[in-house]
Order: sequence, then C-alpha cells, then structure tokens
Amino acid sequence: MTDTAALLDHVWREDGARLLGALARRIGDLGLAEDALQEAAAEALRTWSTDPPPNPAGWLATTARRRAIDRLRRADTEDTKLRVLAARAEEPAEDAGDDVVALLFGCCDPTLPADTRVMLTLRAVCSLTVPEIASAFLTTPTAVTQRLTRCRRRLRDSGVTFQVPHPEEFAPRLDSVLATIYLLHNEGYLATDASAGHRPDLVATSVRLGRELTTLMPRETEVAGLTALMELNQARGGQRLDRDGGLLLLGEQDRHAWDQRLIAQASTRLERALARRRPGPYQVQAAIVALHTQAPDVAGTDWRQIRLLYDRLYTLRPAALVRLSRAVATWHVRGAGAALDEVDALRADLEGNRLFHATRSRLLEDLGRLDEATEATRRAVGLAMNPAERRLLGRRLHALSAR
Repeated sequence: MTDTAALLDHVWREDGARLLGALARRIGDLGLAEDALQEAAAEALRTWSTDPPPNPAGWLATTARRRAIDRLRRADTEDTKLRVLAARAEEPAEDAGDDVVALLFGCCDPTLPADTRVMLTLRAVCSLTVPEIASAFLTTPTAVTQRLTRCRRRLRDSGVTFQVPHPEEFAPRLDSVLATIYLLHNEGYLATDASAGHRPDLVATSVRLGRELTTLMPRETEVAGLTALMELNQARGGQRLDRDGGLLLLGEQDRHAWDQRLIAQASTRLERALARRRPGPYQVQAAIVALHTQAPDVAGTDWRQIRLLYDRLYTLRPAALVRLSRAVATWHVRGAGAALDEVDALRADLEGNRLFHATRSRLLEDLGRLDEATEATRRAVGLAMNPAERRLLGRRLHALSAR
C-alpha cells in the first residue's frame, strides 16, 4: 500500500462515518452523501501524493460537500435547490449532536425492514464491504447491493433526517441499533476479511457507540448489557492471538495481561443493569463472559453457572449456536460423552458451521477417538474463513495427524 493510500485508509477508518453522517445531515440524502465521499476519496488518491493536506479529514469533508453540491445543481429541482442551500450553509455554532450516532439512528429508521436496517448501518456507519455484509447475512453481494440501493432511495424519498432522535423515538429503532453494533463488534473481534484476524478499529468503534448510547439511554438495561459485553471482550482482546496471528483459546491466554481496569468498569456496568431485574440476551451474554474473566483459569471457572446462563439465554434467544456453547459447559460439568450427545443433536442445524466441527473435534479427542477428531478438524478448517481461526485449526490438525 502506498503512503497516500495508507493515509486515506487511516482517515477513512477514523473519520469516515462522522464525515458521512455530517454530509447526510446537511443534504438529507445518504446515497448522494456516500457517492460524494467516494468521489472525494478518489480525488485524494490522485492529489495527496504531490500535495498532502494538513487536515486530511477536513479536506475530504470540503471536497465531498462540493461534489454533492455539483450533483444537486445538475438535478435542478426545487427540492435539490433547498438541499444546495443546506449544503452550502455554515455549520451552526451550537453542537449539532454526534454525527455517527445520528447516522446510526437514521439508518435504523423503523420504516425499513429490520435486516435491511442492519445491512445499511454496517455499510454506512461501519464501512464494512458489501462482501463482508453478504457473508454475515449468508447471501450474495449482488443481493446486498440491490437492497442497499432500495433502502437509500426510500430514506431519501421519506425525508428522513440524520439527526439524533428525541428520546421518545428511541424504542422503535433500538433493537436494530443494538443488533448492528453487536454485528460490528463481532466483525472486529473475529473478522471475516481473509486478510485480517481481527479489526481492533471496529471493536473500538462498537464500544464507543455503546458507551454513547448508555449516555443517551441510561435506563435501557440491554444497552448497558451490550456495552459491558463488548468492554469485557475488548479487555481480553490483546491476548487472543499468538505471535503468528493464530487464535489462542481461553486456556492459552495470559489472564494477568487482561485489562483489569476495563473488566472492573464493565462488571460494574453489568451489575447495575442486572439490578434493574429486566434481563435480556445481551446482559446474559455479558454475565457469561464476566464469569470467565473472574475465574483464575479454565478449571476454576464456574461452569455450572455458565451452563444455567446458557439455558436462560436460549429461552430469550433460541438458536442452535447457543446450544452448542452450552455443550462446552456440559463438557466441563458432565464430561465429554454427555457433551458430544448434545453436539451431535445439533448436526441438522449446524452441519455447515465450522464451530460445530471444531467443538466435536475437541470432544472426540478427549474421548480418545482420534481418527474422528482428525476428520472433524479437517471439516472445520475447510469451513473457516478467519485467518486466525484457520491457523488455530491448522495447528490442531497437524497435532492430531502426528499422534
């Protein structure tokens, strides 16, 4: 990557969502704002190598606004004339609100289908690529592109403003907002991008958004639960990969190197949410992770309580992957045989999932069924996309094959 491309990539990751939110707020058209920013980025690649700006983010904002105005002028309608005036106007002296949070709520407008809101937000707020979004939703890039185009047009025609809504308007959008932040966090924590094992920038963005939402909605226990969950994950993030970029299992991580200050902060946040006695799936997941962070090691973990929490999580959000995670707790409570029975019962739902085969492999190895464990690991390697996971599974496959 050239120095210019690296600088642009850094600015885009750090300020792209804020720039997009500000421009969308001014012109009321998310699609036009995205196009104008893309044109500004293309111009940056052409000009920054010979004339780098002292303020790259400001340069992108100004250039994108000019491109948007040019497009609006060519359209030449009464509506676009008003948008030109809005785009050309100076920013108000008072605080216009956080542009990223405003963009997040705008993309999660309740008039849009729920899954499409999440797709749009992942693209606009989180700068995930269309293939990354398609992978998360198990669909094709073409299908994602078509749906994004339709919902951008719908937002424009509906006159959606990209402002932080009044607190009374939070509720209809909250589920989609939280789901989007959660998907963003997961993408950062274990990236689908084949070139990266994880994306600390996405993790940091998701945590920041969660904290801002807790300020906006201090009584929403699931907002606090999700934020605590992400903070607990972030606290352990630096110990999840080995020197070669391979994923480290929980028992292989240096627990003394976890961010204890952040763990304490997240635990306090979670305790306050749970005290309100309105448990939800994010709070339960955070409670599970909190038990892991409190344990001295794997053997000293309260697996019985974790198993009960997975039962609770399943009642709130029934999913085969919840049962798969519960089976890991069963392994530590009742042994590998009982856990394998639980895992095998999920085959119809999870045959194509790499976690299903990776979990089976560990259980089969513990039972001494090495040939079957080797084959299960081989299946998991074939299904894994994340490079850190592939390295971990590759090590396991090599070790099993050598026995």
